[in-house]
Amino acid sequence: MAAPPDACGVMEDHTVVERSCDEPDLFALLYDRYFCDLYRYLAARLGSEHTEDLVADTFLIAFNSRSAYDPARGAVRSWLYGIATNVVARHRRREGRRLNALSKVAPEATAEGHEDRVATRLAARACRPELVRGMKELSVGDRDVVFLMVFGGLGYEEIAAALDIPVGTVGSRANRARRKLRSALGDVNPMKEW
Repeated sequence: MAAPPDACGVMEDHTVVERSCDEPDLFALLYDRYFCDLYRYLAARLGSEHTEDLVADTFLIAFNSRSAYDPARGAVRSWLYGIATNVVARHRRREGRRLNALSKVAPEATAEGHEDRVATRLAARACRPELVRGMKELSVGDRDVVFLMVFGGLGYEEIAAALDIPVGTVGSRANRARRKLRSALGDVNPMKEW
């Protein structure tokens, strides 16, 4: 017998995944809970042009692998961000081109639609050319940690679960990225709250 919803009447994420193996329609609850968060994360990483498709890919992969989900390895949220990060990895070349464009072109010139203009303006405000160049110089692993922190809002333990790496490795990558980005910005820490 499956676990009942918690005291607030909301089914726990891990219970949704477990029960969705027999009742596939339940998986839509996770889509409703995490679509916006994953959309923001993927849009920040790759731009908004194909974000809905990439979020759909993330949920399709999660749905197809739901029977292999192991709650002992981390929360469902971390699992979904891990899948989303893997989706980003498949599109990494595009990310590199986008970062190149951000560092060389004015925000208005790169945006075609309203949604793209808003996303580009926000990215341009957050990413001075020096910061963009610094991000490009980070290793893939360090960049993933930074993006999961900044755009995913994940903590060290959640990032460790999402990337399937030890928490200490997350800390090392975050510190290394912080040092490199600070250096790229002339010894100014871009994210004091890290």
